[in-house]
Amino acid sequence: MNTTAAVDVRGLRKSYDGTTAVGGIDLEIAHGEVFALLGPNGAGKTTTVEILEGYRKRDSGEVHVLGIDPGDADLRWRARIGIVLQNTGGHDDLSVEEVIRHFALYYPDARDPDEVIAAVGLDGKRDTRVRQLSGGQRRRLDVALGILGRPELLFLDEPTTGFDPEARREFWTLISALSDGGTTILLTTHYLDEAERLADRVGVIAAGDIVALDSPARLGGRERDLATVRWLHDGNPQERTTAEPTRLVTELAAEFDGEIPGLAIDRPTLEDTYLRLIGENT
Repeated sequence: MNTTAAVDVRGLRKSYDGTTAVGGIDLEIAHGEVFALLGPNGAGKTTTVEILEGYRKRDSGEVHVLGIDPGDADLRWRARIGIVLQNTGGHDDLSVEEVIRHFALYYPDARDPDEVIAAVGLDGKRDTRVRQLSGGQRRRLDVALGILGRPELLFLDEPTTGFDPEARREFWTLISALSDGGTTILLTTHYLDEAERLADRVGVIAAGDIVALDSPARLGGRERDLATVRWLHDGNPQERTTAEPTRLVTELAAEFDGEIPGLAIDRPTLEDTYLRLIGENT
């Protein structure tokens, strides 16, 4: 086991009533890394994350999170992690500041509540009741509670579900800032653009196994996929698939003596690659 990694998993297995949910996963996440775990419902993603969080027991395998087996972890270890669940609620009658100051009492070395409120962009809402917050503002409050104890590792479960595009991008900026500050982040999401924007590496889980693991740009050999070049010739659409799009564009530029009408170059998106991997492994 590599106990210098933030997360180190070897041979993780978990079954329910004879049905395999996780079938022998190996996974390593470095300190300071943003790692996105992707997979369809029922693939074993939630089970894996809950084992890492210490909320579910495994059948076999070795797991170290921040150097500790989460199955044997104590409150000191729990103070080192932060968890932002997909669905949270409660505290509707309290203000933002009251909620954060209350939860700060649970940690031995909590961040200053005023600092946290500012960090998540809720300075102007500190006296607002939770029930009056928008969805994006509630999610910022969830993150505030997740980072309040100065976590070394932050778990984010579907953090922007239900967000409008503007709120999602604001949230991405916040997560990037946490990563830049050295926080390790494990993210689960169904939004492939979110994984591409935030993650240093992506793991795809299907049928209880990790079937691909790489950077978003290289996942599943994506960087080697053929590109489709499209342009207009005398107003008529033209298209060619090639492994050397730069060479083709150079030739077209010479042919047109400058700008190429209607030029577009497309490679398979991360979503295309993800769907292919899931299809091949389910």
